[in-house]
Amino acid sequence: MHIHILGICGTFMGGLAALAREAGHKVTGCDAGVYPPMSDQLRALGIDLIEGFGADQLTLVPDMFVVGNVVSRAHLADGSPKFPLMEAILDAGLPYTSGPQWLAEHILQGRHVIAVAGTHGKTTTTAMVAWILECAGLQPGFLVGGVPVNFGVSARLGAGRTFVIEADEYDTAFFDKRSKFVYYRPRTAVLNNLEFDHADIFDDLAAIERQFHHLLRTVPGAGPHGSGRVVVNGLEESLARVIHAGCWSEVRSFGAAVSDFTARGEPQEFDVLYQNQIIGHVKWALTGVHNQLNALAAIAAAQHLEVSPEAAARALGSFENVKRRMEIRGSVQRADGSITVYDDFAHHPTAIRTTVDGLRRKLGPKQRILAVFEPRSNTMKLGTMKAQLPWSLADADLAFCHGGGLGWDAREALASMGAKAQVADTIDDLVAQVVAQARAGDHILCMSNGGFGGVHLKLLRALENR
Repeated sequence: MHIHILGICGTFMGGLAALAREAGHKVTGCDAGVYPPMSDQLRALGIDLIEGFGADQLTLVPDMFVVGNVVSRAHLADGSPKFPLMEAILDAGLPYTSGPQWLAEHILQGRHVIAVAGTHGKTTTTAMVAWILECAGLQPGFLVGGVPVNFGVSARLGAGRTFVIEADEYDTAFFDKRSKFVYYRPRTAVLNNLEFDHADIFDDLAAIERQFHHLLRTVPGAGPHGSGRVVVNGLEESLARVIHAGCWSEVRSFGAAVSDFTARGEPQEFDVLYQNQIIGHVKWALTGVHNQLNALAAIAAAQHLEVSPEAAARALGSFENVKRRMEIRGSVQRADGSITVYDDFAHHPTAIRTTVDGLRRKLGPKQRILAVFEPRSNTMKLGTMKAQLPWSLADADLAFCHGGGLGWDAREALASMGAKAQVADTIDDLVAQVVAQARAGDHILCMSNGGFGGVHLKLLRALENR
């Protein structure tokens, strides 16, 4: 069939486009400000991209319009629709569906789906599971909200019966406000963690817990007549509530002292224990307790596919993470040492704290970390979690915030940090602030869930020219 994707440059919709193309469908798409890296990946696959959401795209006459959740019925100040193509589709009575529903009906049908859900760590853990299964010879399909370095692509169909998917709790489309993950019908569900996020669509934590419980309802049962497994973080009270609300599947826990799967040792090298018996050993380049927990979740999920924990742990030794997860973007050499610039996707306060903590554990107490971040997610823009920012940055030596375009005062929110924190309203001013403070041996950690105005390259160039 010919599908035309509205909002094709998002990580999920771009991955869906790649899968549809690989499955033999004709794929075209549109987006506002068609942007890399997804635009580059899609063009390399021969997928035609159109700038904007003009109604003239009806002349493509696709069999189905697949609508991303970026699309809405919003109108501009002059009264014209923000997405005229969507209005034209509705007016003409043409067939349309959401990305998750199309994926479920055309790609996931008949597969053993491993769905990885959670507020944090979804992308990394999904990539871990896919790599473990790949090393075990299972040739999994996958859709990851990033580019796993081991594979070099964000999505592929795979040749085996397994499919690993990042299971997002964000809403499906403007016409379907259920979480995306209810469409995936997993046989193995990973619940990594659960905190309040997405304040633009959820009123409170209980509302998100309800969606996670909807996911549990779709997992097959346990026992002689069922084969579903739920892998759950034993450290999370919110997930305990979700499980307590009703779970019909086999449950395997990880993380807490009394969990099925636990770790002994530092995050960069540790033993994996199953019910207090050592069953594997992980030695890898990743840092942070959060990645240690991600590893336990991935090992528990892979075990459900009959991959031994020992083999899974060994596979993680060659796992290379996902782009934009503590990715080194470059370093500037000085006579007395170098300055290194990192890129990371962290944007929720908890993710910022664990990311900084992971780098701190790797570097030790003496080397300086300069945390550079922008509150870009819808939740952060609303200021819902601004009070947590000083806590999230506690392990950084200095913090620099891009405060432009916020509906709240970043300077006031960071005031308790005193001289340790600075705020700039433009990227250029932010770069100037960082460069003025940076010195040989520093590690500059840039955190955002967007492109951050190319701050990484701007910092590297400015440091070279200083």
